[in-house]
Amino acid sequence: MNTSASSSAMHSLAKVSHPHASVTIYLPLKKGDREGFRASEPLLKTVDARLRLAACGLFALIVVGLTQIPALLTALALAGCAVLAARPELAPTLRCLAALDGFMLFILFFLPFTVPGEMVFSLNGTTASYEGVLQAVEILLKANAVVLMILALLGSLGSVELGHAMARLRLPVKFVQLFLFTVRYIEVLDREYRRLRTAMKARGFRLRCDLHTWRSVGYLFGMLLVRGIERAERILAAMRCRGFQGHFYPMTEAKPVDRRDYAFAGLSVAAACALIVLEYLHS
Repeated sequence: MNTSASSSAMHSLAKVSHPHASVTIYLPLKKGDREGFRASEPLLKTVDARLRLAACGLFALIVVGLTQIPALLTALALAGCAVLAARPELAPTLRCLAALDGFMLFILFFLPFTVPGEMVFSLNGTTASYEGVLQAVEILLKANAVVLMILALLGSLGSVELGHAMARLRLPVKFVQLFLFTVRYIEVLDREYRRLRTAMKARGFRLRCDLHTWRSVGYLFGMLLVRGIERAERILAAMRCRGFQGHFYPMTEAKPVDRRDYAFAGLSVAAACALIVLEYLHS
């Protein structure tokens, strides 16, 4: 056999050894598996979910209260560094930012024309103020910084893991249950909506701008609400039959906090204090 071919074949195999026998097994790996086999886990994914959730909430609260452009730019830079450390998938992250900025720019375009202040430019006789432009830039920077930090710290958490982190942080029980049920059953409601829409199309319904269309759409959402209530009653009855008493109990124990978690908590507090000091210095 050719030496290069043998070498490439060995690179496509994962070595697995039995702990109590001198037996080595080579398992075939696909291309994507080889990359994941060699790649190291992102740094932020190893941090405790409770600390990530608490740090994200603290960052969002501080950024929302900032008013100075240097402090907001620093917050955006910190969020960008967090995204680099988390290494999320590039395409979904860019799509999320594009959707956010597209919506925000459409809304904030009119803000300079509604806030009184020093005139910057005029458009068809309507003046735009410097204060309005500044306020629009502040809102845009705040939104991008908060969303980037959420994607970095919470984007890799599953819905169940995030719900358990909320419960372990002693958030209200009703809020945690509402979050878990919403994540679980919003897809079920979407399937029910699509089934009703398919039934309407099969009967020749087409969307138009007339009274019949609006009445049919009202019937659609009314039926969706009725189906949702009926399903909720069946789910509640099934949960009571299984002994549900108003509490979800995590099936796994929370991992102990290690040095990496303490370092992350210290860096988060230091970054929050730096933003506050920077805001105070430029005010």
